[in-house]
Amino acid sequence: MLLKTLTVKQVNDYLKSIVGSDIILKHIMIKGEISNLHFRGQALYFTLVDEYSSLKCVMFEEYVNNLNIDVKNGMSVIATGRISVYEKSGAFELLVSKIDVEGAGALFLSFEKLKQKLRNEGLFDSGKKKPIPKNPNKIGVITSPTGAAIHDIINILRRRKPSIDILVVPILVQGSSASLEIEEAIKKVNRRNDVDLIILGRGGGSFEDFYPFNEERVARAIYNSRIPIISAVGHETDFTIADFVADLRAPTPSAAAELAVTDVNFYNEKIENYKRSLYHYAMSIIINKRHHLNSLKKSIMSKNPIVKNQQLKIRLNSLNRIMEDSIYSVINNKKFKYISLIDKLNTLSPLNVLKRGYTLTMDKDNVRPITKVENLSANDKIYVLFEDGEAKCTVNEVRIYER
Repeated sequence: MLLKTLTVKQVNDYLKSIVGSDIILKHIMIKGEISNLHFRGQALYFTLVDEYSSLKCVMFEEYVNNLNIDVKNGMSVIATGRISVYEKSGAFELLVSKIDVEGAGALFLSFEKLKQKLRNEGLFDSGKKKPIPKNPNKIGVITSPTGAAIHDIINILRRRKPSIDILVVPILVQGSSASLEIEEAIKKVNRRNDVDLIILGRGGGSFEDFYPFNEERVARAIYNSRIPIISAVGHETDFTIADFVADLRAPTPSAAAELAVTDVNFYNEKIENYKRSLYHYAMSIIINKRHHLNSLKKSIMSKNPIVKNQQLKIRLNSLNRIMEDSIYSVINNKKFKYISLIDKLNTLSPLNVLKRGYTLTMDKDNVRPITKVENLSANDKIYVLFEDGEAKCTVNEVRIYER
């Protein structure tokens, strides 16, 4: 018989039709513990787990609205619904129509019991937490060597402090032997003398995935560690026993790396600020000392007789120059005024008028000028002055012009 070739979708559709037609799987009640509970839109998604297996479940809005209980991770429930196949991945899923509480899940009860026991013993006391070093030189990283967490931690540590020395201790982070590996890794790092800080962590997962970090042997290894430990298990909303015992809890592995070392840029900026402050402080001291020195020099110079004599000489020379300048200024002013007066006299002098062809008539004694003809009579003796000499004349006749 020739085999027919099918596509992946055709196979998944075929499986879905077989599962959907099965009389038992059409209406089934499954007991298990709720894990990885979350909403996507109005639908509720979770996983039912037991000691051996897990089954993905989804409860759509119409059934979520009828829920009369507050479902939580770790609850042991009986989920009623039908089995289907999710065509996209070919995975079985339970389409839940009803959830009934069976009681608290075994894992959750164990978690709460151990948490209470360790709290009573004082393993969670804040006063017993070891301080996280501010500037560690070497950090031990205990995590899976293949997960995203190790890459995030190393990248962030290297970026924030390129000189940091990192010791990676690979472990299993889930499964039955994981808790023993975690315990041994913590003890192994504590046998070294060169590690300043430990980061213990893993990426996200379900409540049962985190269970190795909820075991007593891991809690006591963390508590007894000589080296401070930062725990970083899962995401911000995930809490484990390891988180409560650790010296510091980080919400994510990336956040643990950021808490472990201060960004080198922070120190660089701090150094630059210190340098600027030191420079300004030094300059202010230098300026103040310089002013003080100048003041002392002036004080000493003012009391030195040689310097004082030089200052007096300078002052005397300055006064001499001022006096000479004043005398020269007075002489020049007088000279200017004299020349000005001479110019005025020359302008007003009758001799200058004679040069232009005019004559000057004087009395018989050649003393007083005669300015009007009415002051003359016939036969009066007069002098007539010219530019180049004078003439003695006799008046023959006097005529007065009427105006």
